[in-house]
Amino acid sequence: MKKTYKYYWEDFPAGSIREFGGITLSKADIVRFAREFDPQPFHVDEDAASHSPFGGLVASGWHTCSLAMRMMCDAYLLDAASLGSPGLDGIKWLVPVRPGDTLRVRFTVLEARPLESNPTAGLLRSHWDILNQKDECVAEMDGYGMFRRRPVQDA
Repeated sequence: MKKTYKYYWEDFPAGSIREFGGITLSKADIVRFAREFDPQPFHVDEDAASHSPFGGLVASGWHTCSLAMRMMCDAYLLDAASLGSPGLDGIKWLVPVRPGDTLRVRFTVLEARPLESNPTAGLLRSHWDILNQKDECVAEMDGYGMFRRRPVQDA
């Protein structure tokens, strides 16, 4: 049986903006992720973190990016004709993420073009702002996503 998707490349025109998410991090969430993937002292030890330049426990930037990916999946990717990503141009961690922060994502499509090598697919160049509950941009990413184009019979 052929899978039907809610979103195709055509559903992400250049200039479109979507906001989604709302994940609140606890101290336990931050420490659990960091112990497994980024066990630097300011991510896993409150006392050490209090003596760090951050002045307290902060989430790993990789944790922040992982949460953004989760929110993207929940908001659109799992319902999209996604073909993956050829990569990112950059990631910036701008403001420390602390226990109790609630994160959301603002997704902006910068460019949308058909793939020359595959007429059934398109490429998006996008920018993601990861915002906290104070509307501070805690991190930003620039990258790409590939999606199937809507089949002609569905257009």
